[in-house]
Amino acid sequence: MSVFNKVVLYTDTDGRAKFRKETVALTEGTPAAQLSPMMPSGGYQLRQSPVGFRSQFHCTGAPQWLFVLQGQMEIGLQDGSSRIFGPGDHFYSADTLPEGATFDPSVHGHWSQQVGDEPLVTLFVRG
Repeated sequence: MSVFNKVVLYTDTDGRAKFRKETVALTEGTPAAQLSPMMPSGGYQLRQSPVGFRSQFHCTGAPQWLFVLQGQMEIGLQDGSSRIFGPGDHFYSADTLPEGATFDPSVHGHWSQQVGDEPLVTLFVRG
């Protein structure tokens, strides 16, 4: 059985955003076109961010897939690490604010920024 590698940005038990890898089994379709089971979605949005864009630390409002369509996006975490995603790259953003917590920009969330000389175009699909 084949699998799809899923990068997940999540909130750990310490309240900090982290990355982990998961797999999605491709159990449907045919050997020539292997598919995952159908997954629910709640709509999608396209976003364009200009050269020089950078956010402050923030949490994801609702879990969603993020696909980079054009340009490069860097995601930075509270521990100082970061990852760059380019066209065709994706991750599942689920680093929501822990229940009952008040947002603290020194603990919670991640930042994002456009990288390089090309505007960033992303597709968000609500989970």
